[in-house]
Amino acid sequence: MAKISTPQRAELLAPAGSLEAFFAAMEAGADAVYVGLKEFSARAKAKNFSLRELELVCRYVRREGRRVYVTLNTLIKERELPQLVETLGALQQMGIDGVIVQDLAIWQLVRNFFPGLELHASTQMTVHNAAGVQMLERMGFTRAVLSRELTLVEIAEIRRQTTIELEHFIHGALCFSFSGQCYFSSFLGGMSGNRGRCTQPCRRQHQQRQQEGYYFSTNDLSAIDLVPQLLEAGVMSLKIEGRMKSAEYVQNVVGAYRLVLDAPPHGQKTAIEEAKQLLKSSFGRKPTRGFLSGSQPEDIATPAVKGATGQYLGDVEGLSGRNLSFHSSGPVEIGDRLRIQPRTDRAGTAFTLRSLQVGTRKVNRIEKGLVSVPTPFSDRFKIGDSVFKVSSSAAFSMSEQACRKKLEQLPAQRAPLDLEVNISSTELSLKAEGRGQVWQRVYPIESFPASERGLDTQLLHKTFVATDQAPFSLRRLQARVAENLFVPPKRLKEIRRQFYAEVELGWPAEASGRLASVSAALAALLPAAPPRAGERKGLRVQLREPSEQRLLQEVGVDQVMLTLNAANLHGATVLRKRADQVIWDLPFILIGADWNALQQMVQQLYQQGFCRFRLNNLGDFPLFDQLDGVQLYSSFRLFSLNHQALLAWRELGITEAELYIEDDRDNMADLLRRNAGIGVALTIYASVPLLRSRIEIRQLKAGQPVVSDRGDAYRVQQKQGVTSLDSLTDFSFSADQTELESFGCRQFVVDLSHLGALSKAGKDVLDAVRRRSDPPGTSKFNYRQGME
Repeated sequence: MAKISTPQRAELLAPAGSLEAFFAAMEAGADAVYVGLKEFSARAKAKNFSLRELELVCRYVRREGRRVYVTLNTLIKERELPQLVETLGALQQMGIDGVIVQDLAIWQLVRNFFPGLELHASTQMTVHNAAGVQMLERMGFTRAVLSRELTLVEIAEIRRQTTIELEHFIHGALCFSFSGQCYFSSFLGGMSGNRGRCTQPCRRQHQQRQQEGYYFSTNDLSAIDLVPQLLEAGVMSLKIEGRMKSAEYVQNVVGAYRLVLDAPPHGQKTAIEEAKQLLKSSFGRKPTRGFLSGSQPEDIATPAVKGATGQYLGDVEGLSGRNLSFHSSGPVEIGDRLRIQPRTDRAGTAFTLRSLQVGTRKVNRIEKGLVSVPTPFSDRFKIGDSVFKVSSSAAFSMSEQACRKKLEQLPAQRAPLDLEVNISSTELSLKAEGRGQVWQRVYPIESFPASERGLDTQLLHKTFVATDQAPFSLRRLQARVAENLFVPPKRLKEIRRQFYAEVELGWPAEASGRLASVSAALAALLPAAPPRAGERKGLRVQLREPSEQRLLQEVGVDQVMLTLNAANLHGATVLRKRADQVIWDLPFILIGADWNALQQMVQQLYQQGFCRFRLNNLGDFPLFDQLDGVQLYSSFRLFSLNHQALLAWRELGITEAELYIEDDRDNMADLLRRNAGIGVALTIYASVPLLRSRIEIRQLKAGQPVVSDRGDAYRVQQKQGVTSLDSLTDFSFSADQTELESFGCRQFVVDLSHLGALSKAGKDVLDAVRRRSDPPGTSKFNYRQGME
């Protein structure tokens, strides 16, 4: 049988961080929007949506034939699981088109209790190769939001090897680090980017050898002239970043990309030029194509350019009371919104222009030149501060109150029903899913060869879209039909009436379906339990090179861990006699041929008797598909902040899961008191990997510290295509071992790969660990202060 499906046009996916931005996206022509809730959103500082507002948004997009996705793309703490369950129940009841996730706790809960929800893998999951997307396919995800570090060629290769939907960012802010792998903000103050609270320290000014620059501040992605190539590479959802942006930004950017997507082939060049002019009004940073055009873009980060958003107009030249003056390089008019940005990394101050003055004359607008403007502030600004225009007087004018009123006027909507139709020459089978329930029936039919047009998805949709007065409406239909087949319309309508009558009879009431699945999920959450007695403590040390393996002869060291690379593989023979005490740590960035090369290394080690491997990315799992008897360990990069995530890793084949290094004492205690039936480890000493990036910074030299304008010092390394930024201050939980053992942790990891395990510094650290004390000058990271 052949699968029949209508051609799917490219989806233009817009951000909606507020009701105003939502309507701006709709009016500008977005096919879908992604929104965040008040909780569990990676943009916690956006206005975001309440569940009631989201329900109204769902009504609106259903009426318009569009889609809405919800971002639950943050890491979930143990105590937040009950609220997460309630949220998932509400989203399933609403019929959300998809949930964008980072934490596998959501995957675990959805597939067991909320099967009506489609799962999209957030870019925060750092999926960047075909193996990672294949893993998502196995797990039941319907879409992968690819890492922004990929080229068009690499995306096309992923498409060639996979089948699920691919989504990619086409416009907006870029992170210097691989998304999901940045600890910069968290290390400096407990505000985790993976919890939606990034303070953007990468935008600050840094210096190396007195050379100042915004080395880690990226320009904004703009792929307006690469839209045809993205579609050809296999991207079906074109995503615009910006849930923190204004409605005006959303309207301008969506409108620009809509122009290009709707243009006929002969008019595409003209549409792109028109769109570029429209994008100039979006008040973003300097545009770059990012990695789409190649693996080493020269314009992705410009150290000489301050990383503030908005259209740069000039610098403050004069101050008098509450007035400031500057030479504007572009148009300014009453109603525009300006932001005055200090030279330091302190946040800028924005205000709306109420009047303008050129010399002694008041004006409504100037094209450029010296202008004086009043501000609401005194003693706030300094000579040399930068002036940015962040919004124009012609901004999207629909107020939040007007948006809410428009939504409230919508009629109540029936719940969505998804339908699968399979037709052979003798029978028609139906499978319907809605509000957490599934109905399946098979009906006998009499069919005939079609003399003209046979049955297809479009004809079947016309038949089954008629749900009459039922409490549900058809949301989507998938069909598989034998070639060139005709079934009498009368029989199809008869089957439709019979089937829908049965579905309506068993249709859950408004709240009962949600309550049943929520109750089941809540009941399945693991209760707290006392620590498991009788388990001895283990100590694992991460080494720099195989020659340090004699550390295993020292008292208390049970295992060693080594990064799997060509150099360490060459020295693996000295470890074969102790293979059961060696864990090989896989590199977490494997793009293109790097994955194939690593697969060969893994197989070579396996043949030598090594069976223990530490995984850092979902794309690592397929490396072990044909290898029996291996023991797999998950690193802190495979997030484990709650017991549902631990259950997920256990089901995926992980023997031992490592807790998250950003986490705090209270959450670790809550998590460790749940017995998820899987081993748990914790790194108690390491250098903090603040950033990992594919961006090469040619202006920085390895071996010289980089210092922020606050005096914080960092180490930069650039090798094998990855730029690393690490803190010169290591973190240590060594003094907390007794407390961690009382919570239930028995396996501790000490990472000495940056010091050398046999160096004096490495030996000093091990001595401190044995004494259960913290080495001098170390940080507690978030252990005591907490992680937001």
